[in-house]
Amino acid sequence: MRYQYHKINLLLEMKYDFDEIIPRRNSNSYKWDSDRNSDILPMWVADMDFRTAPPIIEALEKRVRHGIFGYTKVPDSYFDAVTGWFAGRHNFRIQREQILFTTGVVPALSAIIKALANPGDKVIVQSPVYNCFFSSIRNDRCEIVSNDLIYKDGRYTVDFDDLATKASDPEAKLLLLCNPHNPAGRVWSREELSKIGDICLRNSITVVSDEIHCDLVYAGHTHVPFASVNDDFLYNSVTCTAPSKTFNLAGIQVANIISADEDKRKKIDKALNVNEVCEINVFAVEALIAAYTEGEEWLEALKLYLYDNYICLKKYFSEYFPLLTVLPLEATYLVWVDCAKLGLSSAEIAEILLDRAKLRINEGTMYGKAGEGFIRFNIACPKKLLIEGLERFGRVFGK
Repeated sequence: MRYQYHKINLLLEMKYDFDEIIPRRNSNSYKWDSDRNSDILPMWVADMDFRTAPPIIEALEKRVRHGIFGYTKVPDSYFDAVTGWFAGRHNFRIQREQILFTTGVVPALSAIIKALANPGDKVIVQSPVYNCFFSSIRNDRCEIVSNDLIYKDGRYTVDFDDLATKASDPEAKLLLLCNPHNPAGRVWSREELSKIGDICLRNSITVVSDEIHCDLVYAGHTHVPFASVNDDFLYNSVTCTAPSKTFNLAGIQVANIISADEDKRKKIDKALNVNEVCEINVFAVEALIAAYTEGEEWLEALKLYLYDNYICLKKYFSEYFPLLTVLPLEATYLVWVDCAKLGLSSAEIAEILLDRAKLRINEGTMYGKAGEGFIRFNIACPKKLLIEGLERFGRVFGK
């Protein structure tokens, strides 16, 4: 099944070549080198197959040429870059003293849960949701409570009645909010965030908002930082951010925690130190500063390319698999596909694709029981690789 696709956007006229195929095998890539079989095409782990923005590469090259990589002091320019980026792009005014840096959003989540909940406390998630939410809660010996999202007519919404019921449990202490949502691809509206925030305020539930995908929001949608809705939400929440998804910097290991409440912030800072994730390396500092001060043009070009990839995938499924539902992609580069009409479990679909098509995707149940019947595609790759992945899918299920 050969698939022909013509670009919608005139990206060839732009100066960033996202069509370039950069070999990643034998580079110790978790995404590409986890499988010994070199025939397997990986469309799973959430990193991109594009070089990062040129200013970031230049900043890192300059630092390497210096040749000394001792203990690193985080300079004022780091905090200026973070506050400037979020004020300019998201109208989120962050004070320098509200920022704690760490090695990643997952270590951040674990430290926050350790700081603000006790073993045995309940932590609410909205499944299907990022799988590391579950492991972070379990590792801190807390109990997972799922406020499953409502899936109807190919779209997810929040079950506010169920959330109100579960938040009223005095043992519930935190809500982990995925904003924008992975894997559903939703950008939560200000109205939705307000309803979530009001329920949590009434029940003394702290909202921990994972906003790692906040910069990968597409035309027609606007990311609203949870803490920016009002001052009550600001002080009743903790926000986690990172340039890693936006600029393909996961291996650099840098993230930030924003907490306006001084008492919460001190507890989180202590937990970061206990977990030994309270320092970042010299390259993390340089990469973040370059990303947030010089990477915006590259990001805008990237978003055009990513959304064009989504249109390509959606068009393919519409032509060849009209009974399978590709959910709207409002944010992220992770496409959620409803495959229930194949009559197979998510695990069976993933196994068949890996065995027969040499295509690795994520099975929906990684993201909770509510993900059964779904699969997740990572479309952050050159279009030639995307089409190859789609054709592999078609060779297995096209019959």
